[in-house]
Amino acid sequence: MYESHLEKSLESALINQLTSGISQWTYRPDIKTEDDLWSNFRKKLNQNNLAVLKGIEITDREMDAIKVYMCEQAASSYKAAMWLAGEHGIAQIRLVREDASLGEVMLMAINNREVAGGRSSYEVINQYTSYAGERQRRFDVTLLINGIPLIHVELKSRSHPYMDAFRQITKYCKEAKFRGLFSFVQMFVVSNESETRYIAANINGEMGEKFLTPWVDENNKPVNGCLDFAREALNIPMAHLMVGKYAVIDEANRRQVILRPYQIHAIRRVRDATRKGQSGYVWHTTGSGKTLTSYTVTKNLLDIPAVDKAIFLIDRRDLDRQTSDDFMSYAKNDDIDVDRTGSTLELEEKLLQNTKTAIVTTVQKMQNIIRKYSGTALSKKDEATKEKLKNKRLAFVVDECHRTVSPITKKEIDKFFGSTLKPNFWFGFTGTPIFAENKKSAVGNLARTTEELYGPVLHKYTIKEAIHDGSVLGFQIQTMGKGTETLQELAVNNNICPKEKLMDMSEVEIEQEVVRFCETRLSSLHDNDQHRENVIDYIVNKSSGKLNLGAGSGNSFSGILTCSSIREAQQYYKLFKKFISEGKVSESIRSKIPDFPKIAITYTVGENEEGALANQGEMKLALEDYKKMFPEAPASLDDLSAYNADLNKRLARKSSRYRNRKEQLDLVIVVDRLLTGFDAPCMSTIFLDRPPMQPQHLIQAFSRTNRIFNKTKRYGQIVTLQFPALYTKKIDEALLLYSNGGTAEVSAPDWSTTKKKLKSAISELKKIVANKKTVDELTDDQLKDFVRAYQKVDRLFIGAQVYDEYEEGDTKGFGMSFGEFKDMAGFYANAIEKIRGDVGEEPEVDPVPIDLDYDLEAVRLTEVNYTYLINLIQSFVPEDEDKAGAAISAEEEARVEKYIALYKRTNPVIGSILDQVWMELRMSPGNFLGKDLLVVVQNRILEIREDKLSKFSREWAVPIEEVRALADIWNGGVVPELNGRFDEYQGEEKLTKLRYKKMLRQAAENFFPSVIAPLSNY
Repeated sequence: MYESHLEKSLESALINQLTSGISQWTYRPDIKTEDDLWSNFRKKLNQNNLAVLKGIEITDREMDAIKVYMCEQAASSYKAAMWLAGEHGIAQIRLVREDASLGEVMLMAINNREVAGGRSSYEVINQYTSYAGERQRRFDVTLLINGIPLIHVELKSRSHPYMDAFRQITKYCKEAKFRGLFSFVQMFVVSNESETRYIAANINGEMGEKFLTPWVDENNKPVNGCLDFAREALNIPMAHLMVGKYAVIDEANRRQVILRPYQIHAIRRVRDATRKGQSGYVWHTTGSGKTLTSYTVTKNLLDIPAVDKAIFLIDRRDLDRQTSDDFMSYAKNDDIDVDRTGSTLELEEKLLQNTKTAIVTTVQKMQNIIRKYSGTALSKKDEATKEKLKNKRLAFVVDECHRTVSPITKKEIDKFFGSTLKPNFWFGFTGTPIFAENKKSAVGNLARTTEELYGPVLHKYTIKEAIHDGSVLGFQIQTMGKGTETLQELAVNNNICPKEKLMDMSEVEIEQEVVRFCETRLSSLHDNDQHRENVIDYIVNKSSGKLNLGAGSGNSFSGILTCSSIREAQQYYKLFKKFISEGKVSESIRSKIPDFPKIAITYTVGENEEGALANQGEMKLALEDYKKMFPEAPASLDDLSAYNADLNKRLARKSSRYRNRKEQLDLVIVVDRLLTGFDAPCMSTIFLDRPPMQPQHLIQAFSRTNRIFNKTKRYGQIVTLQFPALYTKKIDEALLLYSNGGTAEVSAPDWSTTKKKLKSAISELKKIVANKKTVDELTDDQLKDFVRAYQKVDRLFIGAQVYDEYEEGDTKGFGMSFGEFKDMAGFYANAIEKIRGDVGEEPEVDPVPIDLDYDLEAVRLTEVNYTYLINLIQSFVPEDEDKAGAAISAEEEARVEKYIALYKRTNPVIGSILDQVWMELRMSPGNFLGKDLLVVVQNRILEIREDKLSKFSREWAVPIEEVRALADIWNGGVVPELNGRFDEYQGEEKLTKLRYKKMLRQAAENFFPSVIAPLSNY
C-alpha cells in the first residue's frame, strides 16, 4: 500500500506539472476505458474535419469502419509510425460515407505541421484500464495528441529501479495490452522519480534496454528527475516535436527512431543559426548518430523561409558506403529526395525547380554544374540558367565535413552560388574537428581548421559525454607491440642510433627515433612475415573474448585489421590463408565456430598509377576466394563498388540476412578504407599494425568499434601491434583533444582492477552459499543477496573475457573457476523461481528490488559448436568393416566426453542425445558402419520432438497438425493461442471451458520454450 501511495503521489505531481502554467495539456480524468478513448477520438475527428464532413458527423457504422482502418494501420509499431508520418506530415483516414451522396472524404487525424497550434489538441489521461486478455492492466500516465495515445509514461517509486517500469512495459507488450488506439504509442517514458529514460516504442518487437535514453540539456548536463524531464521534454511543443519532427522511420530496419537529446539540441541550434544568417559546425563524437542528425537537420531546414533548397553533400565514394543507403532508408517516408543517379542534368533540374526540397547529392555533381556554367562563351539560355541557379538560397549540410568538402571546393561553390548579399549556409558535421593543435598545412589563404572553414561550433557532444550517457561504448585499449629491449636491439642493429645514446632515451623517444628512421627509408621494422604470423596467431587463437566467439555461430563480433600499405595488406591476406589451410586454428576456437575466421580484403585498386596492374591481379584472386565463400555476391574487378558494398554489409550485419553465419565475415584487412564513416554495431575490435596516426584519424579508427550492440559488447576493443609506448602517448593526446579528458575518462579499467573486482565478487558469492545445498537453506534476505551476487559475478566474467590476461579455463587466484560458476546456474534458477513464487501473481509492483528477468550472459555462452561436435564424433564412425573394431583410446574418449559435457551445459536435451549416440558408437561401432552421424542424430531429434508434440496434442485435445505447424514456425517470443477442442478434452480434472482455455495457454507457454526450443536450437 505504501509503495502504491508513493507512485500515486508521483503520478499526481507529473499530471500537475504537465497541466500547470502556460501548458496546453488538458487533464481528462473521464477517459479510463477503450470505449472512452474511441469516443474521444471520434469527437476529435468531428471537430477537426467540420468542412470535409459538411456538418454531418461520423455515424456509428462509419466509426466502426474507422476502427477497423485504424487497427489495420497499427498492425505493428513500424506500420503505425508510417501512418502517423503521413503524406507531407499529415496522417489521414479515408472514409466512404454511409450516405452515398456524400461520397468519399479524407479525414485529418494528426497534422505534424500544426505543432502547438491549428487543430492540434493535447490531453493527459491516467489509470487507463486495458482489458485485453483475461487480466486487466492499469496504465499510469498517457499523453494524447488529437485523441491518439502517442507517449506513455510508466512510473515507479524511488525504492525501485526505473528498469522495473521498463520491464513492466515490455510485459504489457507481450501480453498484447497495447491494443486499439494504444497500438499507436510512439514513445515510452520510464521513471522512478529520480531517474528517467525514454525509448521509441515497439509494442510487438524487441526494445533493447541499451537504447533507453536519458535527457540532457543544451550543455549536456543530465536532466534525470521525472518532473524535470517532463518540464524539458514533455512540454508543448516539445512532446509533439519528439514524436513528429524528431522521429525518423528507418525503413531498412523497419522501426522508428526517436532522436537523442543532443541530436535535438544540435538541430535547434542549426535552425537558430540559419534564422540569424549564420553558418557553423556540429561536433558530435563519431558513433553518436551524426548521419541521422544531419539528415534531420537537412529535412528541418525546409521550415526556414530563408532557404530554398537544403543540399546534403556526400562524396561519390560514399555511394558504395552506408551514408546514401541510410538516407534512402530514412527518406522513404519523408519529403526528401535522395539523388542516386549519375546524371548532373537531373540535379540541375531539381535545383531549378521552384519547390522547396531537400536533396542528397554528391559534391562531384555540384562541381560539374559549376564547371558547366563557368565558361566565358555561354549562350543566352545558359546565362539565364546560370542566373537562376545563382539566385537560389541554398543551405549545405555536410556529414564527415572534412573528408567530403575540401577548402578549395567550398570556395568554388561559394563563389558560384553565393554572394555578399546572399551567402550560402554551411553546416558541417564531424566527430573529429580540426583544431589549431592539429591544423592542416598552409595552402595560400585556405582554411586550416574546422572553424575557419565552416564557422563557430554550434553544438558539442564529445566522446566523454557520449560514454557517460550510454550513447557509445568506452574503449578497452591493449598492445601487442615489440618491447623496449627489442626496439633497442633493432635500433642498434639497423644503425638507427648509437648504443650509448639509447641508454639515456625513454621508451617513447626510442620508438619515435625508429619511426623517423622508417619514414626516411620508406620501410618498416615490423614489415616481415614473422611479425605478421605472430599477429595472425594472436587474432585467430587469442582474441576469442574480444570477438565473442563463445556466443557461437552467427552471434560473434566482427573486426578490422589495418596496416600501412596495400602490399602489406596483400601479404597479410596470403598469410591468413596459409595459416588456415595449415590447420593452425586451435581446436578451442574450432569447437566454437568451425569455419572461423572468414576473411576478406579491400583497398583502392587504381588503374594507371604504379603498381596498379599487380594490385588488380592480387585483388582478382581475393575476389575469387570471396565468391567461393559467398556464391551470390558480386565479386568482379569490373564492379569493385558492388563488391565493397557487399563486403560492408556482411561486416556490419545490419539486416537480418547477415545474422546467419553462412553470410558473415569475421575480419576485413584494410589500409584506410572503412576507418571513417563506416557504421557496424557488431564490430568490436580493430587491430592496428601501423605507426600511430594523426589524432583525428586515431579517434575515427577507434570509433569503428564502440557502437552499441548488445549486452555482451561492453567496450570497443583497440589492439595496437607496434610501438606500445608511442601509441600510449599519441592515444592520450588524441583523447585529451577530443574528449576534454584523458584516457581514464573513456577507457575500460586495467586488468588488475577488473581482476580485483572479480575476486571480491566471487568471495562475496561464496560466503552467501557456503555449505548450502538447496535454496530452501537460505533465508529470504540471503536468497536475494545470492541472486544479486550471482548476477554481479556473471557480468564481471563477461567483462574479464576481453582481456589478454584472462585465459579461458585458467582462473587461478579468482577463488572459483568459470566451470564451478556455471555449475551454480541451476541453483540460481531455483532461487529466481522461489523469489517469484514468494512475490505471487497479483501485485503489479515487484517488491523485490532485484532484476528477476536478468539474462545470464557469461553462463549462456555456447562453449562448443554443434557442427564441430558432430564432426568430432563422426571421425570415430568406421567407414568399412575392417575399421569397425578399431579401439578408441582413453585420451580420445576423454576428449569427446569433455566436449559433450560442455555442450550439455547450454543444451542438455540435445547433449543427452549426443551422449547416448556416443555410448552406442563405442559399444557397437559396427552398427554405425558408413553412417552419416548428422542424419542419425537429426532423426533421433525428430523422433523425440514428434513424440513430445503427440503427447501434448493428446493431453490437451489440440489437433496434431496445428501443434506441428506452430512448432515449425515458432521462433521464440509470445506463443500464439492454440485452438483446443474443449469437447474432446479428457483430463483428470473437470474444467469449465474458460478454465480449460486458460490452462491450455499456460501449458503451451511452458511447453514450447522448455520442451520444443531445446530440440530446435542447436
